[in-house]
Amino acid sequence: MQERFQRYVNEQHLIPQGATVLLAVSGGRDSVCMVHLVRRAGIPFAIAHCNFHLRPGDCDRDQRFVSDLAARIGVPFHTVDFDTRSFAASHSMSIEEAARHLRYSWFARLCAERGYACLATAHHRDDSIETFFLNLFRGAGLSGLHGILPSREVAEWRNDDVAEPGSSATFTIVRPMLCFSRADIDACIEANHLDYVDDYTNGELDARRNRIRLQLMPLLRELYPAVDSTMEANLSHLRDAGLLLDAYVSSLRGVLVQPFAARVPSPTLRLEAVGLEALRSVLDAFRQSPSTQRTLLFELLRPYGFNAAQTAEVHAALAAPHAGARWLSATHSAVLDRDRLLLAPVAAPEPPHVECCATSAVDSSLPGVGRTTVFVDADLAGNCTLRPWQPADRICSFGMGGRQRLVSDVLKDMKLSIVEKEHVYVLCAADGRIVWLVGLRADERFRIGPETKNIVRFAVTV
Repeated sequence: MQERFQRYVNEQHLIPQGATVLLAVSGGRDSVCMVHLVRRAGIPFAIAHCNFHLRPGDCDRDQRFVSDLAARIGVPFHTVDFDTRSFAASHSMSIEEAARHLRYSWFARLCAERGYACLATAHHRDDSIETFFLNLFRGAGLSGLHGILPSREVAEWRNDDVAEPGSSATFTIVRPMLCFSRADIDACIEANHLDYVDDYTNGELDARRNRIRLQLMPLLRELYPAVDSTMEANLSHLRDAGLLLDAYVSSLRGVLVQPFAARVPSPTLRLEAVGLEALRSVLDAFRQSPSTQRTLLFELLRPYGFNAAQTAEVHAALAAPHAGARWLSATHSAVLDRDRLLLAPVAAPEPPHVECCATSAVDSSLPGVGRTTVFVDADLAGNCTLRPWQPADRICSFGMGGRQRLVSDVLKDMKLSIVEKEHVYVLCAADGRIVWLVGLRADERFRIGPETKNIVRFAVTV
């Protein structure tokens, strides 16, 4: 078993040579077996244990057991206590979701602060097969049918109860036990007389995973005695197919998705654009199979958090685009904007930084405004304030002969997208009149002229 372990770690490139790995250890047989194998392989490691306080008495027992294990073998030990039920209630999460969020936030912080190369969990082959069936019945798509991956880069975990507000960390999760079945681990525990603690919740039928483990899998093994090895091969094929699809979609994304310069100054607005004509051209290669088109579009949009139902709506909209059609995921907004699909992170608009300074007289023939700078009569403007634009706002643009127009009409004429309009701010004079549609238009009523005595310069930076 030790030889298989080391061969698997090397073949999958899970742990860099000489690096220290952080082991997530619950105290159960799987994680205790992992500690045993990692230690015998001579890999430097530390142990981390989470106490979720969900099982009265047992959680504290597990914590003491893992602490004693780390002390006995002489490796660094990290532990943390979570009020999981309270966190789940305050964040509208299930207990399982809250526990997952809490532990991975903490693991990410440990890896970042202590310099651990990666986090190792003790997921094994049976866990991966169970995950396949869970995702199959949830309709997770191809990306969910490869089971548990040997390694995975976690881009970001945030949790204000664990890390500093707004902080983030990137770390790698590795699963060096995926080459073993639960029976393999049991045999290792028995052969090496390893102590461990039992989690009685693993035998309960209140979780879908446990039902798959205790009811579905025994039935499948009765019907198909080789189901475990067959599923292992199937998962490997699905992982390979997923890698090929990812490579293809990634190359397409690199061509189709391009940065798009926002036409309004905003510190929070970052846009990407997909040209509809180019997108249709790619999808047209699969015109005989609309479902394949939807799958490809789903894979293109998946990193932005959009689900299959939303992707189907986007696909249907491509036939007759309606400017302003919008879809929201947990992280991004997608907006049809004429001949393109705009993608933007969901972020609360923040005011641009506007600098104000008095200046000497300038040529009165100047129109008074550029993209980032405006000169106005300081005596007419008074003390100015910055705020988001409102539907009733009006502005008297240069060249309009003193006629006022609704700001909403001005923005429409400028062909700004919905998401850009949400980030538009106005600079208002002391009497409430608009001095500057920031970064876009200045109001003629505050222009400098021959009688102007005091001039103020406003400049916007993002």
